[in-house]
Amino acid sequence: MNTVPIVFAQKHPSLDAIDSLGTLISSDWSGRKIPRPVKYLFWVSHTHFHFLAKDENGPGLCHPGSQPQQYQSGLWKYDVAEFFLLSSDRSRYLEFNLGPNGSWWTSSFTKPRQPSPGEPTPIPEVATSARQDTHSWQAMASIPLPWLITHYGFGKDTTLNATFILKSPDQIFLTAGDLGPGDPDFHRPDRFPAIKATSLA
Repeated sequence: MNTVPIVFAQKHPSLDAIDSLGTLISSDWSGRKIPRPVKYLFWVSHTHFHFLAKDENGPGLCHPGSQPQQYQSGLWKYDVAEFFLLSSDRSRYLEFNLGPNGSWWTSSFTKPRQPSPGEPTPIPEVATSARQDTHSWQAMASIPLPWLITHYGFGKDTTLNATFILKSPDQIFLTAGDLGPGDPDFHRPDRFPAIKATSLA
């Protein structure tokens, strides 16, 4: 996929917005179909950037030390949804992890897997919510939009990507954008897709 869709609306989304507006990812990094496609949704309200994710392939395996709505490193070692966003000046990119229980983690990188000075550092005033049952999980993270504009120049020329790591401990890797060949590697900022904006009344 050369672009990722992003919804612009005045209001905040509900968790269920992903059911009607979410975008499907139906195969893993190697092209193998997964039993049930996952969904992601990027949504920009007048105050926040929202990332929603849904997986109906099981309840999700959370980091054992994670707590709902709390910052937790190492989420990528378990089931997680992620997004990656490149700054407008292309000097750094943001990785954001969202666990099935609403736990989260983030870091800035100047080059692939090279953290920016002082990172990882939690983004201020992040809010998350989540819903889990025996068959599925879904979660949403809301990041203050002014923070993203100030620190990453978020706008119409932004490039970003949605990814998932599932089926832990035998992990599979899913990506919305085509990041190129080789082993799974989400840290390819030069290949992050552009955004395709849709407006809601």
